[in-house]
Amino acid sequence: MTLLCSLAIGVVALIFLPYLAIQLLISVLPPRDLRKAYNAQWGLVTGSSSGIGKSLAKKLASQGISVVLVALQDSLLDATHSQLQQDFPQLEFRKVGVNLGAPGYLEKVAEATADIDVQLIFNNAGYMLTGFFENTPLQQQMANLECNAVCAVAITHHFLTRMVAKDQRGCIVFTSSAAATIASPFTALYAATKTFLSAFGASLAVEVRHRGIDVLVFHPSPVATRFYDRAHRLDVLAFFQARAVHPDAVPDAVLRCVGRTVWADLGPTALTFRLVMKVVDYNLLASVAALAAPLMPDFRKALAAKKAA
Repeated sequence: MTLLCSLAIGVVALIFLPYLAIQLLISVLPPRDLRKAYNAQWGLVTGSSSGIGKSLAKKLASQGISVVLVALQDSLLDATHSQLQQDFPQLEFRKVGVNLGAPGYLEKVAEATADIDVQLIFNNAGYMLTGFFENTPLQQQMANLECNAVCAVAITHHFLTRMVAKDQRGCIVFTSSAAATIASPFTALYAATKTFLSAFGASLAVEVRHRGIDVLVFHPSPVATRFYDRAHRLDVLAFFQARAVHPDAVPDAVLRCVGRTVWADLGPTALTFRLVMKVVDYNLLASVAALAAPLMPDFRKALAAKKAA
């Protein structure tokens, strides 16, 4: 019996301790000063007119870094640009109003940054479509795919190529999601795009670290942003939204992780999901969820709405 207990404790320690040790170590370290770490003058943040993106832009500015704000051209972008310029008059802020879900954005971003060296890239833009996958027109699904994943690849490739050519140091950061770790019905494309970002970032990190370029993918727990405004009402989303933190709580946590780890799980939801997936097989969880789906309230609501349409 003692041998079995010791073996069980050893297995648990092997599964959880390395992960928890890294999380604990990073949580007590101070946020990095990216201007000093990479001798950087400019950063770029997508989805920077509100939410996490706006908070990241403010944090960069507080470190003396000028910022390129990339987001939809609307009053929010104008207001954020004006606010940052007023709060940090010694810095420069460039706004690039583009639709990251439609072709043409990369050319505008490249043109707006042709005369500056952007060494800090924050691929943050994204939104969620909810409901049965086939109920949303393909054009909308493809626009969501472009915004959530494809634009991050294009923007990363553009600025990484420039940094390598000039032998510059820097960082590339991707905003993923706790949803990247589990099967997520009714938000299938969102979860898939975030899983893609997590895998892409981890692989890219291996390629570019020796060049002095750090890659971080962070998985935030729910954050109180306009993100939920575009999603249909789901019980599970309402549950997580009620536990969301303010976006200003995110940047310090992110800057603690840059250059110190490749994946970062921020907040209780992301931590819980990661720990669960260390002991539960992904296929088993997905298979059980598929069988149990008709019992889910959100499934029944979506099915009833589809029949009524």
